[in-house]
Amino acid sequence: MIALRLISFFAMLVSVLPAGAETPASGEFAMLKKAAFRVDQQIAAFYRSKNLQVPSVTDDATFMRRAFLVAVGRIPTAEEALDFIEIDDPTKRELLISYLLGSEGYSSHMSNWVFDLLRVSDVRNGTIGTNTPYRHWVREAVAANMPWDQFTTRLLSATGDGWDKDTAAVGYYTRDFGMPLDNLSNTMRIFLGKRMECAQCHDDPFGETERHDFYELAAFTHGQEPIGKKLIEPLYTELRLGDKYMTDDYHIGRMLVDSIYGLSLGGDGAGRIALPPDYQYRDGKPGDIIAGKTPFGKMVRMSDRKDKGGGRKELADWMVNKTDDQFAAVIANRMWKRVMGKGVIEPTDEYVEAKDTNHPELVKLLSDLMRELKYDLRAFQQVLLLTKTFQFATNPNASVVEGGDDFHGRKIERLSAEQIWDSLITLADGDPDRKPRKQLDDRIKVAGRTVLAGKKSMSQLSKELLALQSEAEVRSYFNRLVEEVKSDSSSGGDGSMMSMSAAGGHDSDAMVRASELPSPAPRDHFLYVFGASDREVVDGASKDPNVGQVLSLMNGFVQDELVNRSGAHLYKSLEGITSDAEKIRRLYLAILSRTPTAEEMALMLDELKARGDEGCRNVVSCLVMSSEFLFLQ
Repeated sequence: MIALRLISFFAMLVSVLPAGAETPASGEFAMLKKAAFRVDQQIAAFYRSKNLQVPSVTDDATFMRRAFLVAVGRIPTAEEALDFIEIDDPTKRELLISYLLGSEGYSSHMSNWVFDLLRVSDVRNGTIGTNTPYRHWVREAVAANMPWDQFTTRLLSATGDGWDKDTAAVGYYTRDFGMPLDNLSNTMRIFLGKRMECAQCHDDPFGETERHDFYELAAFTHGQEPIGKKLIEPLYTELRLGDKYMTDDYHIGRMLVDSIYGLSLGGDGAGRIALPPDYQYRDGKPGDIIAGKTPFGKMVRMSDRKDKGGGRKELADWMVNKTDDQFAAVIANRMWKRVMGKGVIEPTDEYVEAKDTNHPELVKLLSDLMRELKYDLRAFQQVLLLTKTFQFATNPNASVVEGGDDFHGRKIERLSAEQIWDSLITLADGDPDRKPRKQLDDRIKVAGRTVLAGKKSMSQLSKELLALQSEAEVRSYFNRLVEEVKSDSSSGGDGSMMSMSAAGGHDSDAMVRASELPSPAPRDHFLYVFGASDREVVDGASKDPNVGQVLSLMNGFVQDELVNRSGAHLYKSLEGITSDAEKIRRLYLAILSRTPTAEEMALMLDELKARGDEGCRNVVSCLVMSSEFLFLQ
């Protein structure tokens, strides 16, 4: 049986790994192992300096569950748990890491992280405009493992049509139309760990950033505007204020304004900007035109005599290539926290130079490693997952290092909302990654109903509309489009906006991965109740408990789709099993990824003997609502 499971596990591994993936048999893998050893050497040096005993390595069951939740954001299926636990092979932990990082689950879980970091949402606030082309672009970039430096450059320098797959990254800016200064402060926080939001209004009394510095940075991105939106504004004003308000004509016009013009980006960064009317310092006067200039790293300046253009590309290049270790160190620290549970430096969005940290050699090693791996985040995480440090047993005690990790075993933390949801989906419906991913919804929708199906797509409509050069051309195009829609026999729908909010993902009730669901989750959804980000602020998720979470576990999805549904996947692992003890063992493996203790077995056997199938459901309910299920060790 063990031999068969070993063959099954290796077959499972090979089936998901992409060509050239880093397995224990590859030269690339050997390089990653050496890098992991270098990391462990730094941690060992820390133990010696603090006179700390080296922690023990955790058992296979804990390692397996930890690796699954960290790498792919869900617990293993009952079948995966059995395969791994019963294999007797010295390389099985390394094999498991390769299997997980090569699976669809990795990109799904990583997408959740990026969505939260970038505040990716389906609909722009105050509009009916969809952001799904941008969301789809981010998902595809993560799935393709686009290097972080390239990803950042594409986001910060993109311009053009938001429905074009080559320029859909403009959604990073169009998401914040009307708030360019907020967008810039988020950019500095996300990519460089620099908190500059205070400097929008005044010199930062707690930092080194002056308001003048902030506006010099803002000059690089100044001049953002939708492509050609002024051409449709007179027409849209007539529709909004005239007798066609709330008619099909109005809804079509609003769709064009919000979902096409509003998803396009013209202007590549003027390089100059005027100081605001309330500017209050001696280094400038309100209305003064100032040129772009970077406040640290290698200085980059724009022309102070004319709008040169190309400012956003200059800004992206400076961030990625001319800020010394800062860009690499910030993303390396973010990945360390993602894998190890706590940043080497906390908080992760406030950069500290290596020499000023508790672990200067480790911080420098990690930033150097990020560059060595050419900003390959999957490879970087694989290095960390291969370390002995990742395998250390859980440490329930607080860190002995203030403002960072003491590396003395993983700290216990509650699972994220997405990890809990994806784990419940795994129990209820099996491996969620076997389902095909939702593709970009490119249909034209007017007031919630699909129109011109099979005749024209949003990407075609956007390309045609944005190519027009005059108000007269736009009016003529609009009139033709209205006639096409009104005479279209394929138009249909219930008129609600649900299809708009779910575009680019499944309906909110679907039993699919969190990365496939509407973003942000509706306020009554399990994900929102358990603290999923509302996509309003950077890293906006919460793991704080509340009464709603308890009620949701006791009365909601868990009871309906898992505990009381006889067709739930975890019950399939009990098929053909006649022994109560083996049923309990299988349930523990499926839910907690371990076998029960003797005391737990005796307690659960009494429950099954007393209540039969009802007792089996009670066991499931008890385990799913336990702290052990909801927390990561």
